[in-house]
Amino acid sequence: MAEDGLKRPREEEESDEEIGGDDSDDDIGPSIPGAGEKKVHKKKKLAHEKLYLDNLPEADRYWKSFMHRDSVNFVTMTKTNFLITTSVDGHLKLWKKQDSGIEFVKHYRTSLRAIVSVSASADGAMFASVSESAKGGPGGEGRVFDVVNFDMINILKFDFTPKAVCWVHEPGSGSTLLAVSDVDSPKIRIYDGRGDGKPLHVLEKIHRAPVHLMEYCAKYDCVVSADEAGFVEYWQPSEPWGLPSVPGMWQYKSATDLFHFKKTKSIPTSVTFSPDGNHWACLALPSRTVHVFNTLTGKLTRTYDESLSAVEEMQQAGTAVFKLDDMDFGRRLAVERELDASESGPGGALRTANAVWDESGSMLLYATMLGIKVVNTVTNTVARVIGKDETLRFLNLALFQGAPLKQVQTLAMAASSNPLLEEKAARDDTLFATAYRKQRFYMFGRGHEDDARGERDVFNERPTHEERTVVIEKKQEKKALPTAATIHTNMGDIRLELYPNIAPKTVENFVTHAKNGYYNNVIFHRIIKKFMIQGGDPTGTGSGGESIWGGEFEDEFSPLGTHDRPYTLSSANAGPNTNGSQFFITTVATPWLDNKHTRHILGYYGAKSMVPESSCSRRDGCTACGNDAADPGASVSG
Repeated sequence: MAEDGLKRPREEEESDEEIGGDDSDDDIGPSIPGAGEKKVHKKKKLAHEKLYLDNLPEADRYWKSFMHRDSVNFVTMTKTNFLITTSVDGHLKLWKKQDSGIEFVKHYRTSLRAIVSVSASADGAMFASVSESAKGGPGGEGRVFDVVNFDMINILKFDFTPKAVCWVHEPGSGSTLLAVSDVDSPKIRIYDGRGDGKPLHVLEKIHRAPVHLMEYCAKYDCVVSADEAGFVEYWQPSEPWGLPSVPGMWQYKSATDLFHFKKTKSIPTSVTFSPDGNHWACLALPSRTVHVFNTLTGKLTRTYDESLSAVEEMQQAGTAVFKLDDMDFGRRLAVERELDASESGPGGALRTANAVWDESGSMLLYATMLGIKVVNTVTNTVARVIGKDETLRFLNLALFQGAPLKQVQTLAMAASSNPLLEEKAARDDTLFATAYRKQRFYMFGRGHEDDARGERDVFNERPTHEERTVVIEKKQEKKALPTAATIHTNMGDIRLELYPNIAPKTVENFVTHAKNGYYNNVIFHRIIKKFMIQGGDPTGTGSGGESIWGGEFEDEFSPLGTHDRPYTLSSANAGPNTNGSQFFITTVATPWLDNKHTRHILGYYGAKSMVPESSCSRRDGCTACGNDAADPGASVSG
């Protein structure tokens, strides 16, 4: 939620009253010109706001996603046009930004444990990651990468468990200084990224609690760090390791707002400097607020409240950026509460959330339960929301702006009207995002990307060992199972695509029942508007039906069988491994049903035009209206 700005100081309000005068009879003499007129405060405007927004993604849905083998926790865009993604299983992938989209470059297994922190150098030439010990005890390791040559050049072994990592050298300095903090002490160790792994310096007096956050500002050669106690410090990464000697920078911490986190009993979880280095933005927990500080003065200039109570209040009052359906809002709110309960502490997924600046330094992007907000920090308004149609909870962000192909352009080339040159100069502004408990990272563009270039969700990873085992064991059975079916109802036909390679037993149960006429004259006995319709119970009560084997059978969950889109068919159950004959068809995306109900249909034809008409306002067990008196009578073709 973007506030209307910070409240003016009391002294300023009082001075306005004095200048404006009052109606007291004690005033004697000529009045001051304009004394009776109220001062009009003009709303702030950002020059070239439309241009800045035109150079940012605006799509309501992501246009492409790529896979890791486990949940992706960090995405980092370097100044050398490389995207680096990491996952909780210790894998790292390098991607090169192309004129349109990205291209895979290289894959590294950096650790057997989760990567806890990453950092790219200010010039984009170096990248580092740190992870816990593979044995689970004290200790850990760091990996150093030469980004441009996509090569791992060093492995640092630690006798302590690392917490945060940050490159702290100036661009073009020739040195590669890497700061690493300790999870069990306030020490910060400085290493040579190309060295032998022995610390060059050990800083013990900057903080009094373990440091979980460090960010370097090349403009002022300054590091902003934060510890678990809520204290924020400035320090220069060279002797004497104190406050930088920068003209205009604060000298006394009491004159800043850096004690704000301690006062509010919150801690910053991310720090991002604006492109000009004059401001830095941070997210704070558990307050769920977004703060913007002035780098030189240390003063708090903006605060945006994204707490759940504030979001609920706006939803009820209808003052939110956009109003969600009550069921969708409740589902998203449940995810947020789950994040608060289990993922807001050290090492939690919510700690990976961050904010990013656009190239102008006036637009701030950060993920919320409603989508990715683009906030104009000058006018204090939400300019747009990216990805608001997605059911994903986005967390970590990285932004690319500009044209990836940088080559020398002659005057003749600039003056020509060659369409090929114009195409190469076109911008491809892209926002990259991770999502909660998702093994993919997502790309948002300008909204006019050509979807015909391939699948939206790219399967760039091999199937797991378990998935391959299922395929081998069920090979003969799957050959005999059909891949298509048709449900005939009094509202029309629903044509289905069956995928026995994902859920062979569930498909076999459905197909065999249909061939045996088990579903003939069976109604959709349960209809919930904007959720699903349920059928497959010959008794019509919702409590009957059994599998072809008699009784119940086990679930068949798969990463490929998700409920991320409407009109998916899944087995209805009363709990784990209680599948029978009943099934349901969703009318909206229902990702909260993943790993709770076996989905065995990936495509629908005809359901989109029929299912909404069969949706009534009854909540459960609806048998009165004609819409649900459908005859599924499924006929099966191979």
